[in-house]
Order: sequence, then C-alpha cells, then structure tokens
Amino acid sequence: MKKFLTMMALAVGSTALHAAELKANPEAAKDKVAMCIGCHGIADYRTAFPEVYHVPKLGGQNAKYIENALKEYAKGDRKFQTMHGIAATLTEQEIVDIAAYYAQQTATTPVNPQK
Repeated sequence: MKKFLTMMALAVGSTALHAAELKANPEAAKDKVAMCIGCHGIADYRTAFPEVYHVPKLGGQNAKYIENALKEYAKGDRKFQTMHGIAATLTEQEIVDIAAYYAQQTATTPVNPQK
C-alpha cells in the first residue's frame, strides 16, 4: 500500500510539474481558434441546441478561466456537447495557447485579425 501511495504521489507531482512547464504561446493559437470564431465571434450569439444558450465573447477573459473551462469541457464536467467535442481534441499546450490568445484581447478585438 505504501508503495502504491508513493507511486501515486509521484504521478500527481509529475503531472503538476508538466503543467507548470507549459509556456503560453498566443501566436501558436491563431490557426487553432478558427473553430471558435463561428460561435464566440458573433456578438450576442445564442445557440438553439440542446437548449437556448447565450454564447460568450472570449476576448479579454482571464486565461486561467478559459484554461479551466476547456479542461472541464474536455472531461465532461461542463455539459455542452459541441464544446466537449472540440475541447476533447485539444492538447494541454493548445489549451494554454488558446487561453493566452483570448486573454490578450479585449471584448471588442476583431474576431479575425490579419495574420
């Protein structure tokens, strides 16, 4: 049992260390966020499936908030089928990059800035 607990502590510690090593690169997210624009880039957009839902603009949101939200969608802790499908395909690095990309913007930043 002691050996198992030691192994679990090492696994958790290495995961936390790995996450701490990730450096945000907003430039790397420019191509990745194209899939986000269709919903999150439309002012006052609402979805109709699976229920009426007001879709937030992401520009200017806190990076950690966006990271946590994407991770929760990926795990299924946040319930929205479309976001789960998208978030589940992202790597940890892509999540960090996307979060940084939107955090450096404001709510009025153009949704498709020139590259």
